[in-house]
Amino acid sequence: MENKKVKQYMSARPLYLTADMSLSAALDQFITSQHIGGPVVNEQREVIGFISEQDLIKSLIGVSYHCQDTHVVADVMKTEVLTVTPEDTIIDLAQTMTANKPKIYPVVEEGKLVGIITRRNVLQALSESIGHCFKHPV
Repeated sequence: MENKKVKQYMSARPLYLTADMSLSAALDQFITSQHIGGPVVNEQREVIGFISEQDLIKSLIGVSYHCQDTHVVADVMKTEVLTVTPEDTIIDLAQTMTANKPKIYPVVEEGKLVGIITRRNVLQALSESIGHCFKHPV
């Protein structure tokens, strides 16, 4: 398990948003992709924020009530984002996930977004490892 890397389980085609995207456009992206959150990137694909379904719900309540979509992703995104690298180990990420709330971590290499990894991806890695343990007991 120690040698399993984030790059083996990450999605290399992540949903990502831009800071100037309208909230309704972000909502469309979430619904189409079935993701529960996504990184916000600048023109260089550097992660500058993160927005979750919960962030959208909070903001869209007012939008739907007043029928005015005047807010953009930058207005509601979180700017402190926990990221991982493709070379980080799954076990280290799993331990981080027990202490931190994010369900999705942007995967960054040389400052650029290269993917995302979710709790489900980590559970898949753990499942494979557990299955291997029971097939080959020590």
